[in-house]
Amino acid sequence: MTRVDLPPPDPKRPRLVHLTTTDMSLDWLLGPQLRAFSEAGYEVVGMSAAGEHVESLAAMGIAHVEVSAFTRSNKPLDDVKAFFQLVRLLRAVRPQILHTHNPKPGVLGRIAGRLARVPLVVNTQHGLYAQPSDRWQRRWPVYIAERVAAAFGHVELVQNEEDVHTLVHTLHVPARKVRLLGNGIDLVRFSRSAVDPASRARLRAEWGIADSEVVCGTVGRLVVEKGIVELAEMARLLRQRGLAARLVVVGPTDTDKADALPADLVSTATADGVVFAGRRDDMPECYAAFDLFVTASWREGFPRAAMEAAAMGLPTVATDIRGNRQVVVPGTTGLMVPVRDATSLADACGSLVIDADARQRMGEAAVARASAEFGDRTVIDRTLAAYALLRRPRPA
Repeated sequence: MTRVDLPPPDPKRPRLVHLTTTDMSLDWLLGPQLRAFSEAGYEVVGMSAAGEHVESLAAMGIAHVEVSAFTRSNKPLDDVKAFFQLVRLLRAVRPQILHTHNPKPGVLGRIAGRLARVPLVVNTQHGLYAQPSDRWQRRWPVYIAERVAAAFGHVELVQNEEDVHTLVHTLHVPARKVRLLGNGIDLVRFSRSAVDPASRARLRAEWGIADSEVVCGTVGRLVVEKGIVELAEMARLLRQRGLAARLVVVGPTDTDKADALPADLVSTATADGVVFAGRRDDMPECYAAFDLFVTASWREGFPRAAMEAAAMGLPTVATDIRGNRQVVVPGTTGLMVPVRDATSLADACGSLVIDADARQRMGEAAVARASAEFGDRTVIDRTLAAYALLRRPRPA
């Protein structure tokens, strides 16, 4: 069993555990929120598989407890081991609040939290892993797992209003448990004014992109579900049409996933001019080097990358799916296309490549929308309101 090196809980400072699959999620996706919860008077502890982000968490004052059995792969035996390890760890850590994230920790964590007698179990639904448009063979196993797990939790914080409807009206999760959370980003960090203007030329030179080329940038893990195959085909079509456009893909490989992008596809796309920039820590600078943002994802909850791109003044071309619909206003801040349709992606991106005025107009509208609706303070306040249930008597 993984060692737990934490002091006894302080009654004046409730211990709050955030549970994710990897420490990258704790650092990159939840970091500003974890700091805010600490400032609000909670002792914040991250639990996940350990990696290189543990040091970043420590620098923020966030303790970390390793769940060594957690993986991103689909291996049921490993998941069973992770569940029992998680129960033991939670009994040792003794949190007053457990907040779960991601599909696997969300299901296993809610059940383990109740078995470990955690007083308040909160789950953030970042996007149901199945959508109403999916085949029932994919949809119902996910729905059954989520419905069972929801029975063990106290509060469901849901990023997307479409998922609120599914949970309440399709899965019959009690409406009193379900709260719309939304999603938010750090608008101070993701702002053109916060980026050195020289970084645009520096990065484009690093990627081998000429000043005359329009960069269509995307951000995401290198998996098929993120639509990278369609984006590579889109880049090929744009090149065939003679447009001065380049696709830049920012994101890490994810070999644990069954739909990891094949190496031969990466090689072929690279030979065709696509730039795979890998994992980056300088995301504001990357957005500043883009001319437009494109996402071809098949499934999203409420995509942070699209919000970050909007805040950085980029028009967005996105697939017409749940999540993207909450970020992009078609014809105003970007364009929407059918999912898994490379030709439509090429048509939409191509129209913006040749129309700099449209890019500027949509980019300005995107900044205004981001400033009004995408700040992370609302998410923090709604989460703290859920945590306040710890201090209120609840019916048995």
